[in-house]
Amino acid sequence: MSLEKQLQTRSGNKCELCTADSNLTVYEVPPTDNANADNSILVCKTCLDQIEKTEQINPEHWKVLTETMWSEFAPVQVVAWRMLSRLRNEGWAADSLDILYLTDETLEWAKKTGDHEQDGTVEFHQDSNGARLLEGDTVVLIKTLDVKGSTISAKLGTVVKNIRLVHDNTEQIEGKVEGQTIVILTKYLRKG
Repeated sequence: MSLEKQLQTRSGNKCELCTADSNLTVYEVPPTDNANADNSILVCKTCLDQIEKTEQINPEHWKVLTETMWSEFAPVQVVAWRMLSRLRNEGWAADSLDILYLTDETLEWAKKTGDHEQDGTVEFHQDSNGARLLEGDTVVLIKTLDVKGSTISAKLGTVVKNIRLVHDNTEQIEGKVEGQTIVILTKYLRKG
């Protein structure tokens, strides 16, 4: 039986975190080397996007954890603990975290990613107007910029296509200007 089928059977074909019954996918709970039913859960797209920080966390969506955190399955407990930890500024989440019991081994697994040390906010690349920038977007420079270490100048109004996000810095993107790849600060861009 495939892993997805095992998880569908275990969960009753519902998200193991919020009980949604559509757009379900297998999520391997990190860190993991070999996906199996003991380290994976079935989640909906909404949960997955917020777990993986591709969308802002919505505390209302996670209130159901007060019930689903009691799952008998360790990977569900781990993700519930991590999400409650990210939401610890919410009273209900802090209360749930206080009463959630994990075995020492499960708690150690839950802490391995360090995710519990961060809050629930997620930083995204945004242009000068606050519009979210995504990999491959087209942007326009709103200021003439001198390119360090080069003789080129990126002029006001220059269109930069197919940008790449600098993953460890939400204030920077990479793009080609006059055939040269440069790093550009997002505050000098607007989405095209």
